[in-house]
Amino acid sequence: MSALTLASAPEDAAALEAAEAHHTHLVGQMAGHVGLLLTAAESDPRTTDSPRTGLVAFCERDLLPHAAAEEDTLYAAAHRIPEARLLVEALIGEHRRLAALVDALRDAPAPVAAAADARALQVLFEEHVAKENGMVLSLLAREPDVSLAGLLGDMHGRVEHHTPTDGAAGARENQGDRTVNDQEPEETGCGGTCGCGGADEETVPELDVRQVPHALRHATVFGALDAVPSGGAMVLVAPHDPLPLLAQIEGRAPGAFSVEYLQRGPEAWRLLLSHH
Repeated sequence: MSALTLASAPEDAAALEAAEAHHTHLVGQMAGHVGLLLTAAESDPRTTDSPRTGLVAFCERDLLPHAAAEEDTLYAAAHRIPEARLLVEALIGEHRRLAALVDALRDAPAPVAAAADARALQVLFEEHVAKENGMVLSLLAREPDVSLAGLLGDMHGRVEHHTPTDGAAGARENQGDRTVNDQEPEETGCGGTCGCGGADEETVPELDVRQVPHALRHATVFGALDAVPSGGAMVLVAPHDPLPLLAQIEGRAPGAFSVEYLQRGPEAWRLLLSHH
């Protein structure tokens, strides 16, 4: 929460911080999905189908239901405040553009078009979240007659009861939560160059998180891993040995990924994460 934001009640101050943290997580997940798609499009356009499917599923499962629930709760309350009405109407328009970009991404005729739609989706969503955090949430938190905590509780209840589309549900069932199969991974396999069963690094998308802000880094990796199908893999490039991250991934769903260190510093750690 911004140091300049004042809340009308302690529970609203805590709710504001939690909402901003949730937005940060969504932004990170989006960045992971998009990053994986862009690197796939650049390195081998034939490998973009899986990350594109994962990004569309994330949007249908998480992003768009979140937006719809916001309109029914947060936006409805903010629209009753005269100085916020035009802002709310503009943000609803951005929700429509986000949905249109998801449709365009799903139906993109070529990898380059999918990459362009994905990047546009990411930029719009990041700008949209900044407006929500800086204006809508902070405004509602300051209103003495509004319970931001209550509104957010109602909003998340609506999201939890949302039924994904068949495509999103199927992608979620097939992907599940992805994790690493041990916190102290051994260096195994050869990366697929000798036929021992490892993934071929040259055809595996790479996610470089060295320039990703620390607050977004773990969520970015989680989002990217959600786009890796069973039997697929991803190369992670990190600024240090990511043992805490690997432990978190393992805690989400043990045993889903194996890990092979391809490089151990000094400027970068490169790990091949293969989904069983």
